[in-house]
Amino acid sequence: MKIDRAGVPFIGAAFVIGVAFISFGQTVLAGAFAVLVGFFCFFFRDPKRRTPDALNGVVSPADGRVVFSGLSEAGTAPDDGMWQQISIFLSPLDVHVNRVPVSGVITRVDYRPGRFLPAYRKEAAIENERCEVWIDHNGQMVVCRQIVGILARRVICRVAPGMTVRLGQRFGIMKFGSRMDVFIPMNGSLQVRLGDIVRGGETILASLDDDEVGRVTRQEFDG
Repeated sequence: MKIDRAGVPFIGAAFVIGVAFISFGQTVLAGAFAVLVGFFCFFFRDPKRRTPDALNGVVSPADGRVVFSGLSEAGTAPDDGMWQQISIFLSPLDVHVNRVPVSGVITRVDYRPGRFLPAYRKEAAIENERCEVWIDHNGQMVVCRQIVGILARRVICRVAPGMTVRLGQRFGIMKFGSRMDVFIPMNGSLQVRLGDIVRGGETILASLDDDEVGRVTRQEFDG
């Protein structure tokens, strides 16, 4: 199975230390590092996925469990606009390679430093370190937000503004337990519920309407 390149330093370091312990006759410690090598290979695995042929579908950018599905709360959504939101919590056992949820053009990539609260907590969306990727899909904006957790201390994003991306394409990775928030326009139809298990690049989270309604501000929506 393919291993994401972000895992090479971890796997290599654990392997070298394990070999060093063997040379000193420390078989127990060497065994422990052999287990660690196995864990890193498992964590940074990058399996193939069969992305559905969904022209207006929003595909999950990450593996995990849906912990929120509905109207985004004030103060947590991108630019404090009016969006629908799906939040996915990744455990250390989930695949952490991230995939593009819709085909389109990257218009913004915003990295913001922050705290390392448990990723399942609501305040993690706005207080934790995160990277926000904006994708223009035929005039409709979809945003996915990589969020670190108490164990995941770094997000890696490999796309930049101006790039054209395709549905299901790999675009980054989050390390050791984290969360992904996906924001779609108000005219989209959510297709997952709280507690659902999703697979990155395969599970359809929502569908977008062909007729663009456009994103409105929360103030406009309320009044």
